[in-house]
Amino acid sequence: MSDSSTVSVRLPDGSERAYPTGTTVHDVAASIGRRLAKAAIAAEVDGAQVDLGCEVSDGAQVAIITVDTDDGREVLRHSTAHVMAQAVTQLFPGAKFSIGPAITDGFYYDFELPDGATFSDEDLIRIETRMREIVAQDQPFVRSEVSATEALELFSDQPYKREIIERVTASGGQADDVDSVDIAPGSDISVYRNTPEFVDLCRGPHVPSTGRLGHFKLMKVAGAYWRGDERAPMLQRIYGTAWESQAALDDHLERLAEAAKRDHRRLATELDLISFPSELGGGLAVWHPKGATVRKLMEDYSRQRHERGGYEFVYTPHLANARLFETSGHLDFYADGMYPPMEMDNGVYFPKPMNCPMHCLVYRSRQRSYRELPLRLFELGTVYRYERAGTLHGLLRIRGFTQDDSHIYCTEEQLPDEVASLLDFVLSVLRAFGFEDFSFHLSTRNPDKYVGTDEIWDKATAALAAALERHGLDYTVKDGDAAFYGPKIDIDVRDAIGRTWQLSTIQADFNLPERFGLEYVGADNARHRPIMLHRALFGSVERFFGVLLEHYAGAFPVWLAPVQVRVLPVAKAHEAYAATVHGALQSAGVRAETSAADDPLGKRIRASKMEKIPYVLVVGDDDVAAGTVGVNPRGGEVQRGVRGDDFVAQLISEISAGTSLALDG
Repeated sequence: MSDSSTVSVRLPDGSERAYPTGTTVHDVAASIGRRLAKAAIAAEVDGAQVDLGCEVSDGAQVAIITVDTDDGREVLRHSTAHVMAQAVTQLFPGAKFSIGPAITDGFYYDFELPDGATFSDEDLIRIETRMREIVAQDQPFVRSEVSATEALELFSDQPYKREIIERVTASGGQADDVDSVDIAPGSDISVYRNTPEFVDLCRGPHVPSTGRLGHFKLMKVAGAYWRGDERAPMLQRIYGTAWESQAALDDHLERLAEAAKRDHRRLATELDLISFPSELGGGLAVWHPKGATVRKLMEDYSRQRHERGGYEFVYTPHLANARLFETSGHLDFYADGMYPPMEMDNGVYFPKPMNCPMHCLVYRSRQRSYRELPLRLFELGTVYRYERAGTLHGLLRIRGFTQDDSHIYCTEEQLPDEVASLLDFVLSVLRAFGFEDFSFHLSTRNPDKYVGTDEIWDKATAALAAALERHGLDYTVKDGDAAFYGPKIDIDVRDAIGRTWQLSTIQADFNLPERFGLEYVGADNARHRPIMLHRALFGSVERFFGVLLEHYAGAFPVWLAPVQVRVLPVAKAHEAYAATVHGALQSAGVRAETSAADDPLGKRIRASKMEKIPYVLVVGDDDVAAGTVGVNPRGGEVQRGVRGDDFVAQLISEISAGTSLALDG
């Protein structure tokens, strides 16, 4: 118990320290060590983030936030966004600014320029230069609190800030803008000043002064509707990135450059795999022969694995009567993500957004016995979801896609073993395609929004957790993040350049069995409700293909490559022998092509390398005489005089090894 002249502070290691009344969190950091004080950028006090200048109260739990942590980078990026807004308003008199949050690896701010003007690339250079001048001035971020009336006056010439204040104070809650402040009725509103001329509405915290910033770069300009509403004004969004050091910034820019090289949209065009014709409309792709070859291999693999795993195949239509989606609840919970209805003479129809309602109809088509469970249904089912135009991104965010969709109906007693089996299945499939680095997330019930009994939720959540623990897998718990119908496991993969992708999911569902009245007759001759498990391995074929394309930078493993070998005759005189080699490869089941000697050999070799073909075979006079080939492997050393039969045998062995590894999981 401290007296009135001191306060007692608890630190993350459980220790307590006494300080004079009026001590700030920066003082606390300095008392722990000079290095910590230098790295400190903000703090967390009793679970809330605050500025370093915040005074600590008696009994406070204090944790210092350093610049090289995720929380620290978020503060740094948010502060850099404010400096960008300050620079823009100085360079473009009359500019209106709306929101400017930190985002993954960076930040953005949305602006409206006078007379509908837009930012140019040259403008970004000017803005960045002005930002560096502000950083060099080491301007302090000064927090103050004002009433709602004062805030409205303060932002009298900023309509977007006024709208945030008015909307929140009218509702008595918190704005849904990511850069808003928490405003309760009658409470004060926090604002930050860098100079007397520039003030921004923000809940904070910020770095102590602009001098703590500097390792940033403005990246691009994009259009963005105010509050994401297509009926609202179109604003200009400037994206940037900011880091704790120049080395960290340089590393990030190098990763971006590598990611740009691997962009699946660019690779798909260069390798002639897919395209997105404007005549189709946004978010819809056509598959070219080479892309379709890879897709077929993926789908054939999926079918074989499911057949071996005891799944039963089903097929369902692409659209259904609205009554189906009323029963499933999609029209209540998911209508915004569905395509508009089609009025027909016998009712209203929708393209299906999900396969699960139709699988429930398969289950319900006749009486089921406990002896049939678990019943595992599988479909490569194409679904249609209306994604907003601004969210579309090649194959990674698309409007028509095919899921490797399975639904398992089981008893409560079967649930733990079934989930464990599913987890084995998921990991084996991901490993088959070359992924080895995974992260796992368990989403639990939202206590304010769920269906089913507490007992079933507890059993399902425990089964998911037990399956992860049985496999010795570390996982994070996302409290309250489950869908209303049941808990789930999300599995992320890390690709070749360190990015994470959410691909596979295992979900328990108590909602659809109830809505569709699904039952089975138990050993006691009574009727029971099954538990339904949703499970997608690829997630969607299209998205998985896009991730694979970027993971391998277009250089698919030999078993998955659309063209495995290209044969290059040195000259016209060697084309007949090249055709013989080509025929032998095709007879062995190899996907091979021959490039006629119409262009110089070097040009054809370079083209084959650019197309990421695993093996290029060059045949000339010596090869014709000896029955050999010159082998130019992707990423390997050239071999001369290899017997044709030996190469075919070696290649078949390599393909078989890759295919067997994939199928064996």
